Amino acid sequence: MAEPVLTKSSLMLEPDPSRTVIRPFGFSYPAAFAGGRPPRAVAVARHVMALDAHERAGLLAAMLAPMRARHRNADTLFLRRFEEVRGDLGDIAPDVDQRLLIGAYFSQEYAFESAALFNPSIVRDPRHPVDAPDTPFVLSLRGIGEGHISSITFRTGHWAADGTITVDPASAQGVPPRVVHEDADGTTHLICHESRDISETVIFPVLASQRNGVEDLRLVNFTDDDGSAHVYGTYTAYDGRDARQEMMSGVDFRSFTMRPLRGAMTAYKGMALFPRRIDGRYVMLGRQDSENIWLLTSDDLWTWETGTRIMAPRYPWEYVQLGNCGSPIEIDEGWLVFTHGVGMVRGYSIGACLLDKADPTKVLARTPEPLLYPSVDDRGGYVPNVVYGCGALVRGRNLLLPYAVADEYATFATGTVDAVLAAMA
Repeated sequence: MAEPVLTKSSLMLEPDPSRTVIRPFGFSYPAAFAGGRPPRAVAVARHVMALDAHERAGLLAAMLAPMRARHRNADTLFLRRFEEVRGDLGDIAPDVDQRLLIGAYFSQEYAFESAALFNPSIVRDPRHPVDAPDTPFVLSLRGIGEGHISSITFRTGHWAADGTITVDPASAQGVPPRVVHEDADGTTHLICHESRDISETVIFPVLASQRNGVEDLRLVNFTDDDGSAHVYGTYTAYDGRDARQEMMSGVDFRSFTMRPLRGAMTAYKGMALFPRRIDGRYVMLGRQDSENIWLLTSDDLWTWETGTRIMAPRYPWEYVQLGNCGSPIEIDEGWLVFTHGVGMVRGYSIGACLLDKADPTKVLARTPEPLLYPSVDDRGGYVPNVVYGCGALVRGRNLLLPYAVADEYATFATGTVDAVLAAMA
């Protein structure tokens, strides 16, 4: 039996239900029972306003003690939440304690990674020099919490010159994003300035298009034609019925913009941006027909109207579906793309292909066998028979591939570009 092309790491990133964030909570009457009475929000606010000082003090003590222990900015969040709902509460004039209580009634503590932590993406940390002896990185992960809602969380780490992988411990804090404003073009500006560490920043659904999840962020270190560097990330926004592609950018991972992509090619999952323009145009990979890998181009980054199918299932492990596992990586030989294939019993495996550098519609080679597949040891989990990733790093001729197992936890594999190319046909 051939030697494995990639070496699996023993490092695991597992879901932690103790990590929570305070997020908005709302409620209303069913339509058939809403007539002839004040809205539920008003009813709750009136209940709070009717409490005497002793009752109010007891409720505040019981609520704030555990919340302050888990969230250093709990008071600020509850007061801010009160201001968000104030216009719906009628003519009331609460004092600070009453505002805190009302804000708490319209908030919930949400364990954003209680069920799963998976589908990692990775970029070189742009806050550090490119020529640093180690490679500092930022990792994004998809967390699953109550209601099967997906959020994005982050980690930092280092890929040392000797190949050692270190992921920094996650903070016990979770900091929710604040919507600052929305532009006419649909761009939403978010801030998480209260985050002291990237791992505290949690991007949970804040828009109607994301009601049921922000899924599978695919990060890329993008360099534009003028030499400017950016970190972009495409992700799937899911509202419970329809999916669409949106793009996130973050200068310091505490200030973000989120913008929907436009065009006929964007109402689908799994788009990944190339790290630079090709012949002046932006380029992406996608799986628009849920079977093949497509190459898409755009003049303005936001509008994606047309595409070309470039790679169809050929081998048994990919007969059902092909797609990318993150943005292409530029190497001397062309564009290295890690791919996913879906085969029997809906099993997801990871392979790779090589695209022509000047014309990435041309597939030069691909792996007949998967590089990573669900093994006996890691076959079971939240979603059995799945290994999947959303990005990789190459340093020289070495590569680092974070990936998820069973839609439950994340780990890493390492190898060399030469070994991956040698496995292709």
